[in-house]
Amino acid sequence: MLLGSLLVLLLLGTAGTASAHAALESTDPADGSVLKSAPRTVTLTFSESVALLDDSFRVYDPDNRRVKTSSAHHAKDAGDTASVTLPAKLGTGTFTVAWRVVSADSHPVSGAFTFSIGKPSPTTTAITTAPTEEPLTGSLYDIARYFAYIAAALLIGTATFVALCRPPNPTVLNKPILMGWWTLLAATVVLLILRAPYEAGTGLATAFEPSAIPKTLTSRPGMALAARVVLIAATAFFLLRLRGRERFGRVALGTGAVLAVGLALTWASAEHASAGIQVPVAMTSAVLHLLAMSVWLGGLTALLTVLYRSSDLDAAPVARFSRLAFASVTVLVVTGIYQSWRGLGSWNALTGTSYGRILLVKLGAVTLLLAVAGWSRRWTGRLVEAEVQLRVPELVRTGADGAVASGEPSGESSGGAGEGASHPGDGSKGGGDGAQDRGDGSQDRGDGSKDRYRRGLRRSVLFEVGVGVVVLVITTLLTNTLPGRAAADAQKTATPAGIPAASVTTVPFRVGNAGGKVQITLDPGRVGENSVEAVVYGPDGGFATVPELRLSFTLAAQKIGPLDANVKDEGGYWGTNSLNLPIAGTWTMKVTVRTTDVDQVSVSRQVRIVR
Repeated sequence: MLLGSLLVLLLLGTAGTASAHAALESTDPADGSVLKSAPRTVTLTFSESVALLDDSFRVYDPDNRRVKTSSAHHAKDAGDTASVTLPAKLGTGTFTVAWRVVSADSHPVSGAFTFSIGKPSPTTTAITTAPTEEPLTGSLYDIARYFAYIAAALLIGTATFVALCRPPNPTVLNKPILMGWWTLLAATVVLLILRAPYEAGTGLATAFEPSAIPKTLTSRPGMALAARVVLIAATAFFLLRLRGRERFGRVALGTGAVLAVGLALTWASAEHASAGIQVPVAMTSAVLHLLAMSVWLGGLTALLTVLYRSSDLDAAPVARFSRLAFASVTVLVVTGIYQSWRGLGSWNALTGTSYGRILLVKLGAVTLLLAVAGWSRRWTGRLVEAEVQLRVPELVRTGADGAVASGEPSGESSGGAGEGASHPGDGSKGGGDGAQDRGDGSQDRGDGSKDRYRRGLRRSVLFEVGVGVVVLVITTLLTNTLPGRAAADAQKTATPAGIPAASVTTVPFRVGNAGGKVQITLDPGRVGENSVEAVVYGPDGGFATVPELRLSFTLAAQKIGPLDANVKDEGGYWGTNSLNLPIAGTWTMKVTVRTTDVDQVSVSRQVRIVR
């Protein structure tokens, strides 16, 4: 089952690069602005604190030559800014600024914008001058993160199950503990090695440059990973000292709790909780959330292992874990509600952002998980009841044997009468044997019920673990997604001076019983040449293919159009780089979608084009 979980993680890990978490709020100079004189600095402001790289800025002149600048630094010592000083003489024309920084929650973010001095150039540098993102590095880094999450859950949850639930044969859990420990160590080392190329967006070869690891260890994510390695080593020493113990004192339990909290902090200190509002409360919530998830999911894996490998498991450890799981679920619900509120910021973000939509999927999965957990609790109750019923005949037999033993001396004390009385005593004893036979039959039936309940519990726990792994994967995806609150803040301030970086319009359509939407991006959404990218989504929100898509633009106030955009199927989207919109104003964009040879629909939307 663990192998299947890892395969799921591998598939999801290679699905794409992580979303950036520090949203760009403004630039100075503003994107697309035309200045009378050359600026002395370029400054970017983000939604959260950012770390700077050696190559955080690349500035190109109108002839595509790189401009020599100062090293990147924070403007006015503000952690949420990035600034660079320009030379005194820049000339005229359009300049391109490509940038790349690392957000406070450890994820790199990059982009580019332009500004002009004097007047815009006839042509400008391509926006792709930013450092090239290496897909393999990003995918391997994400996969290692997934392995680290699931390994932490396995290690912490299994160790907690051994210490608090006290299974009769804890040695069967040695392998899951070792597997969790080694996997967590290997994943952390890989993350530490890949951190430098992941931040810079470069290939794997740069991970082995002499300066890569020392530089990583000076950053907050690098220090968190190094601390995790130290804690993993301390955990190994702690587990070796406790090998073979069946009971654990307060010192051992306290030390284990400190190590678990320390491991959880290495995640909380370098992800969403470390940036944004209410950081101390958020980090506390994140630590509790991760520990509760680990105790529940890792404990479920441990319970499943014991159910399959220990034939002498009684109901007591199962009942203990049931209470522990209930406490974990309570913590998960409370911390999950807080983290959802903190990440979303508004109800609109629940459906209007990627973070909100993924959160809805997680809520659905958690609801299913709680339902399955309730099913497991019912099987646990039946198992406990069956074990109690098995103990009743045993107590009856013990009482009967005691009565026979007390009757034997009285028979011996009265000579012949005693011998004569011995026959009823034998008969009585025989009756006792009959009662014992009936008790044995009752025990057989009780054992059968217990075995049946144990099998039912195994099935429900197996299903619960499977759903739990899905929840853990979705949780990991959430940590790779821009929070809804940050996305909303960026949308409010990402268009300084009223000049949008791009125009994005979503056009719903319906043909017969089928429907969907088309997301159309005009870049830069201003007068002149624009690139067009149109993506078609099906009714389930996934990508959809259509045989034909047409776009046209009409400016009725000036009697211009319709202008055909001549979009072409580019494999996954429809696009063109040569749409010329010559005049500012509110244009009517007509979208025609053909879904079959005979079915098509046209929908119009207003699009604002500015100078």
